[in-house]
Amino acid sequence: MPGQLGGKVALVTGGASGIGRATALTFAREGAKLIIADMHEDGGQQTVHMITEQGGAATFVQVDVTQATAVEALISEAVTTYGRLDCAHNNAGISGTGIAGAHRALTADYPDERWHQVIAINLTGVWLCMKYEIAQMLKQGGGTIVNTASAAGLVGLPYASAYVASKHGVVGLTKTAALEYAKQGIRVNCICPGYIQTPMTAQGMSDPERRALMIASEPVGRVGNPEEVAEAVVWLCSDAASFVTGHTMTVDGGYVAQ
Repeated sequence: MPGQLGGKVALVTGGASGIGRATALTFAREGAKLIIADMHEDGGQQTVHMITEQGGAATFVQVDVTQATAVEALISEAVTTYGRLDCAHNNAGISGTGIAGAHRALTADYPDERWHQVIAINLTGVWLCMKYEIAQMLKQGGGTIVNTASAAGLVGLPYASAYVASKHGVVGLTKTAALEYAKQGIRVNCICPGYIQTPMTAQGMSDPERRALMIASEPVGRVGNPEEVAEAVVWLCSDAASFVTGHTMTVDGGYVAQ
């Protein structure tokens, strides 16, 4: 029995692990054909294998989302492979901690290199993906896009100025694009996860004290799972959400409601 996305083609950036992998698997469960994009080939190919061994269709493309030519080639390959692009989850991102030996820092102490890297991947990368996805979707007469922002895109978070700025930017990009293309059949939404158990958060969660603080900040009393975020992404891409655009969906255990 075909799922709610049967016959659709979906792209997931950052699909080698975490929320991206969970979303790709959920897209596949619902019948979509997948393009998995990531810098990390081993993880990306593993995601592809997890889909194909269940009878799904998926292919991996290695891409640096900060490079316009690479993103343009990614969208071109998706269309060459499957003929169209119906859904896109722009999920590639980094936390900004641990880059070049740097760790959490106050705004005035934040390293220039780390700032530029976080903004390039988390914000410029999302914009570039949207730029070429939207161009393709306009040719087709429509499509759906979901960007990964963060609960930190809605509130402040000390010691993470670049991450917070980038995720606030993703929220703004999402709303703007949603308004620009609403009449052309393209819906654009974003998700704002709270603390989710992924490789990106693994370092912080390995510290018992920090993990306890994360859990204490979540009204539901636990951190989230990637699959819980994936279900929201796939719903936003489905026809069940046909009247939803420009929406910022929190999947955060109540974090920003406090």
